[in-house]
Amino acid sequence: MDDNPSTLGTLIRTLRARNAWTLKEMSEKTGIPLSTLAKVEHDRLTLSYDKLLQISQRLKIRMSDLIAGSAGGPEGPQMTRRSIGTLDTAVRVESKNYEYFFLCPDLRKKQMLPMAARVRAKTLEEFGDLVRHAGEEFLYVLSGRVEVHTEFYAPVTLETGQSVYIDSTMGHACVVGAGCDEAMILGMCSDIDGALSNSLPEAYPRAVAEPVVRLLERPAINRVNAAPPRKKAISRRR
Repeated sequence: MDDNPSTLGTLIRTLRARNAWTLKEMSEKTGIPLSTLAKVEHDRLTLSYDKLLQISQRLKIRMSDLIAGSAGGPEGPQMTRRSIGTLDTAVRVESKNYEYFFLCPDLRKKQMLPMAARVRAKTLEEFGDLVRHAGEEFLYVLSGRVEVHTEFYAPVTLETGQSVYIDSTMGHACVVGAGCDEAMILGMCSDIDGALSNSLPEAYPRAVAEPVVRLLERPAINRVNAAPPRKKAISRRR
């Protein structure tokens, strides 16, 4: 079986096989309907982040171990570890607002979850409720423009190459900035407690068809006629 599962279906199938569970047994242990698990394993359906969290909590395994697809296997050495992360070996999870790529899935017991994500929502109204979860996170804009909304601060627009560091327990959301069709971000979430709390929006019920490496091969997503970002006026005290 592939040591670097690139789809959620492969990850779930690997987890079940290593524990010698039938689909029915895994359904009973995780609380996920049997028909849903069957479709996920054949890449005809994906799971939202809150369902992945439910699986990790029900099975009492860390989220990073679930993404690694190696729960229940022998422990490896915890010193001098290294993993090369690429989009084509990432575990891909889709949701209404983001398309996630969990990087370096071969490492277990990571203290942080590295991921890339394609931002889909264009407005906060389209995004829905702000997201909250345990820990802290760092976001870096790889391409496009991202508008970051947080619970206690005014919205801020980040251009390509800019970043933000936030307390994840504060409600937050990322939407595509003006003049862009979509944006790509690189994120890092702390996973000190072993799992991120709360849920992210519901996932799209469709199979993964497009090779993920094409995401970074697309033409520039900023429109040529897009208005340049406004410069903030600087007030000078006399």
